[in-house]
This record gives sequence, C-alpha cells and structure tokens, in this order.
Amino acid sequence: MKGIAYYSSPVGDLLIESEEERIVTLNFLKDTRQEEARTPVIDQCIQELDEYFLKGRKFFTFEMDLRGTAFQKKVWSELLTIPYGKTISYEELAIRVGNIKSIRAVGLANGQNPIAIVVPCHRVIGKNGDLVGYGGGMDNKVWLLQHEGSLLQQLSLF
Repeated sequence: MKGIAYYSSPVGDLLIESEEERIVTLNFLKDTRQEEARTPVIDQCIQELDEYFLKGRKFFTFEMDLRGTAFQKKVWSELLTIPYGKTISYEELAIRVGNIKSIRAVGLANGQNPIAIVVPCHRVIGKNGDLVGYGGGMDNKVWLLQHEGSLLQQLSLF
C-alpha cells in the first residue's frame, strides 16, 4: 500500500511517502501537493516528527526503506550513527565509509538522501567547521543544528 502526506514543520513543508509500511521519502516539498493517502507508518512518522520538533525525540523508530546504490546506502547508514547534537565533517564521513578519497562522492550521496532530518545529513559539516551544503537550504540546516544544540557548542568557542 502506498501512502502520501504532508507535514508542516518549523523548517517548511515536508513530503512524506510510504510503500509497504515503510517510509521511502521524507523531504522538503518542492512540487505541488497531491491528495493525501495516510497509512499507519505515515501517522507514526508524523507523530515522531512532532516529538522531534518539540525536542522530546532524539531517535526515530518507524520503518524506512532507503533506496539507492550500495555506496549511497553505506553513507546513509553511517549518517544514522551520528548522535543527536553532534556533527562530523565530510572527510570524517568518507573515512567512516572506508575511503578518505571519496569526499565528493560522500557529498553527492548526502545530497541524494531520501529521508531528510531522520537520516541526519544536516549533521555533516565542512572540515573546518564551516556549514556547507544542504538540500533543504542553509537556513534550514542552521535551524536544525541549533534545534539539536550542536551549533551552540561551536558558537560558544568564539
């Protein structure tokens, strides 16, 4: 069963899609809206997003189906290990997936992440702590990192 819903968040409207009781898309809405077809996993996703944005949830438990190449899946799996409130560099992520020379490929995989926020590509930053690249927009990346408290740690150094 396929489902579709929309979620109004502090960082903008999000599109949520499910197939076979797994979330397959959670991304910033770029197209026009379609008629909603809610499923139990979409309802669970919305509940958990509500809790996340209220600062009560740091982990998501709904079922996901991350669709991509083997390399993309490896990168996305590694993103899931970055703790709430922490960040890592693209270089560190490349090392974690097994190839320091794959920094560009890691960045491309990050940009193709089908389940934003939950698969926390926003927690990846530049080597020198610079905030670089985010498909949902830099303002939203800053908002998410501040929400999780990771920017407070960086800003307090200055």
